[in-house]
Amino acid sequence: MTNRGIILKLLLKCYHMINMFETFLYQVKKPYHFFKTALFKAVPAQFKNKFPQKELKIIAITGTDGKTTTTTLLYHLLKVAGYQTALISTLAACIGQNEIETGFHVTSPPPDDLYRLMSQMLKEKIEYLILEYTSQGAYQYRLFGIHPLIAGVTNISQDHFDYHLNYQNYLNAKSSVLRKSKIVVLNEDDQSFYRLKRILPSSRHQVLTYSREDELSEALYRELINRFPEEFNQMNARLAIKIAQKIGVDEEQLIAGLKKFPGVSGRMEFLNLKKLSGQKQSFQVVVDFAHTPQGLRESLTALRQKMNTEKMPGRLIAIYGCAGLRDREKRPIMGQIGSELADLVIFTAEDPRTENVWNIIRQMKESLGNNHNKVISIADRQEAINFTLQKIAKKGDLIALLGKGPEKSMCYGKVEKPWNEIKAVKKALR
Repeated sequence: MTNRGIILKLLLKCYHMINMFETFLYQVKKPYHFFKTALFKAVPAQFKNKFPQKELKIIAITGTDGKTTTTTLLYHLLKVAGYQTALISTLAACIGQNEIETGFHVTSPPPDDLYRLMSQMLKEKIEYLILEYTSQGAYQYRLFGIHPLIAGVTNISQDHFDYHLNYQNYLNAKSSVLRKSKIVVLNEDDQSFYRLKRILPSSRHQVLTYSREDELSEALYRELINRFPEEFNQMNARLAIKIAQKIGVDEEQLIAGLKKFPGVSGRMEFLNLKKLSGQKQSFQVVVDFAHTPQGLRESLTALRQKMNTEKMPGRLIAIYGCAGLRDREKRPIMGQIGSELADLVIFTAEDPRTENVWNIIRQMKESLGNNHNKVISIADRQEAINFTLQKIAKKGDLIALLGKGPEKSMCYGKVEKPWNEIKAVKKALR
């Protein structure tokens, strides 16, 4: 064997040893979280707040993309139908008609905050709690003691592999809460469907499904597509509708709820540029939270369809980045998707944390193929937005700001600095 062959063999062996060590650490961390979070935080919080989870009918929603839209819509549908409902999601907590800015900066709050909020809900005579949860929150036992009446899944694709290492671990973390639910609603069109079906035997769970092929009444379907022209949001809405129907919401109430739904901040939010700039603009700007490969593909596909339907003559321009200290494997995929589906892409910062922005952008360019000429790199996000809106946006263009959505800060180093996507657009226009 040549020296080169020996070196390659040693490198491969080292790679396998590192993978084995990471897998070992991942398994070891779980009992650590059980003691730290479940026993020393969740159990005392339950006692302190008199086990409020036993009095609430909890509906838990998870998935890679679409969790916040689904939970917010379901909360709205139940509220319009007259149910006393509360919501805990990425954006905020809502108890009845009141919205509470939690400041959690995480989707699944720590147990002391979670049980305190649930106790407050009981004082307000809340019957249903719509709870958005993540894989990390489930793996770390932040939902210890929660046994949902109903649990729903939007979709499960590649994300958080930096934390969970692989798809199966990611799936297992998501399903740990599903296993505790009496009724589980699965996306029959998603790649996770058959794996989850095996994990959830029908003898222990009532498994319901939803699909884009499910028949709805003409009136309900018409309202669905009017309110959500994007196919991925139609699927999110189908999950919310399925759960609402299971609870007892009738068709007339569902249609009324869809008509009145105000939307979700930072999710496919088309901005009123005249209001922001003081004058009419010849292009459009949309803000969306798409930050995963599947989410990015779905958002850009939906925006392209919108441009074709409305016969917009301009270009689809996407501005986004990839988060630092997060799943590095998806960076080339994110770069490739944008370069294939948009006419022009601006790679920029998106919570770089302690990583160098230019290193992240370089990794996003690794799989561009022949599309390098469609990419511009501007590390500063405000400068990227300024450049796009002030220098290159033309009549009929649609500019998509992706990845930050409704978030109110951007992490540089270890510091969260104030950031608002809409304010950044306003600043660029003025």
